[in-house]
Amino acid sequence: MTIYRKVILAALILAFGVITLGAYVRLSDAGLGCPDWPGCYGKLTPQNASEAIDAALAVRPDGPVSHAKAWKEMVHRYFAGTLGLLILVIAVLAWRGRRDMRGGVALPLLLLGLVVFQALLGMWTVTRLLKPLIVSSHLLGGMATLALLAWLWFRERGRSGHVYYADTGHLRDPALLGLALVIAQIALGGWVSTNYAGLACPDFPVCHGAWMPPMDFEQGFTLHRRLGETATGALLPLTALTAIHWTHRVMALLVTLYLGWLVVRLLRSPGYAGMGLAIGVLLALQVSLGIGNVLFSLPLPVAVAHTAGAALLLVSLVRLNYRVRRR
Repeated sequence: MTIYRKVILAALILAFGVITLGAYVRLSDAGLGCPDWPGCYGKLTPQNASEAIDAALAVRPDGPVSHAKAWKEMVHRYFAGTLGLLILVIAVLAWRGRRDMRGGVALPLLLLGLVVFQALLGMWTVTRLLKPLIVSSHLLGGMATLALLAWLWFRERGRSGHVYYADTGHLRDPALLGLALVIAQIALGGWVSTNYAGLACPDFPVCHGAWMPPMDFEQGFTLHRRLGETATGALLPLTALTAIHWTHRVMALLVTLYLGWLVVRLLRSPGYAGMGLAIGVLLALQVSLGIGNVLFSLPLPVAVAHTAGAALLLVSLVRLNYRVRRR
């Protein structure tokens, strides 16, 4: 394995770790553990900022700042910064070897641009006080980084040998639609999480004892607003949170039905049974974790695992789409 491929693989694994760690930071309310960026009260580590953290705790003992939360936030930044450096190395190596790059350097350069934008979103997440649109965009940017790194890895790994694939024209459109649906569901899941609407429907399968509870879609899906507030600054009503959560459930049902059909089709297609089985297992896991989040009142390990499962399901659909388009 060349150095270039090793760096891509390391970045791919780290990107998954950063997404999972980011979910842990968000779900443990540590997103403002360090209220500035990129350091913590202007320091490199929370240890060096201990006096400032103690002062913040003296003012607001139950506030968003604590030593534990500061370390969670900064560890996430350390990992994200390392990922950014790895992607920079990927772009540099790709540019230096561009004459021998059969796939071109567009994808590595796109990844570099994306990770720079991700850094800006990370900064705005803190400076704009966890504004839902920015936090959701940051999550989607992380998922996009993971997906592009996965595509780059599959592309580079596929060059290690000559592999023949049977005609896959009948799977291209279904695979692409499956990927699009998963991306849409991840976006909705991010909107649920960043608005803290995970328990807006505390029962299952109904919501507040009804299939169609009172909901305020206009307020729930107004993008430009502060966390927990309407566009006019009023407290965001429960009906708005219910609309967010209910929409995510309905979309989950649609995605489950479609991917279930796709899995059956893959199992019946020569050479794709393994991929179909993998997608089916990940889908079943995601559905179970989603239901578990509601039934057990959003336990932190289950909620974090739900985000990690979404990332793995996304990679499995990226792999499928790469495979059915390869000649």
